Amino acid sequence: MSDAPKSEIFGLDCYSPAQIQANVEKLGVKKATMPFLPSFMLSIVAGGSIGLGAMYFLIMQADPALSFALQRMLGGVGFSLGLLVVLVAGAELFTGNNLIVMAWANRQISLRAVLRNWVIVWLGNLVGSLGLAGLLYLAHTYSLNNDGFGTALLKVAVAKVAPDSLTIFVKGVLCNLLVCLAVWLAYAGRTVVDKVAAILLPVSAFVAAGFEHCVANQFFLPLALLLKTTGHIPTDLDLSVLTIGSVLHNLLFATLGNIVGGSLLVGAIYWIIYRKCLGGLYPIDNDKQV
Repeated sequence: MSDAPKSEIFGLDCYSPAQIQANVEKLGVKKATMPFLPSFMLSIVAGGSIGLGAMYFLIMQADPALSFALQRMLGGVGFSLGLLVVLVAGAELFTGNNLIVMAWANRQISLRAVLRNWVIVWLGNLVGSLGLAGLLYLAHTYSLNNDGFGTALLKVAVAKVAPDSLTIFVKGVLCNLLVCLAVWLAYAGRTVVDKVAAILLPVSAFVAAGFEHCVANQFFLPLALLLKTTGHIPTDLDLSVLTIGSVLHNLLFATLGNIVGGSLLVGAIYWIIYRKCLGGLYPIDNDKQV
């Protein structure tokens, strides 16, 4: 009889945090060394995917009959569609890619490779977000529910560009703390159902709290600005704060906050715990990698 260890038949257990950490490092190397074209195209897919989740969120926001908490919770669940498509169908999302700092910290990739990936993916996400925004505009989606969709969008946009730099930055930090935790938890699962369950609560929490996700804002803010510019303003909202300058201001500080929240508060913290502090206590079984 062979002494080789037997593999699991059903594999009902989740991957351990140490296994997730090791796998995130491997994925970080692959992401950072991916050629430009596939990386950029996958980033476009991710931008459009997050935009679809944002569209779903706005449909929930367009219903004034819902209570605040229920509207936010359902909107957050709908928004989770975006990250689910990214993780299951495969795409490159800037906020999730902040976790590749774990591979850099382990000296498997250079800082230049990290920054190259972030720039390519951020720009690709922008192209995908703008593309979907344009399609939804041409489809007159803003007129849903007697212009309720457009009204909800404009209110969301004004709320995003009005705060000062520090507020937007901190909201960005908190947002990507939750997004990267959702990605981390999803890597623990073995099935699509596992990933859905892992994503729902963290993503819906950041949406419900009104935190700042730079890729979602690449969709919300340009589409709102397009409605304002073309005169499709279904209410008497004061949109004076919604300008190209305020949109760029939000995207800058939301992006910086997202980097800190994902790279430091999730990536760096888990890397220190499972690679530096506990690395010798939890050897990785390569047969059980994600």
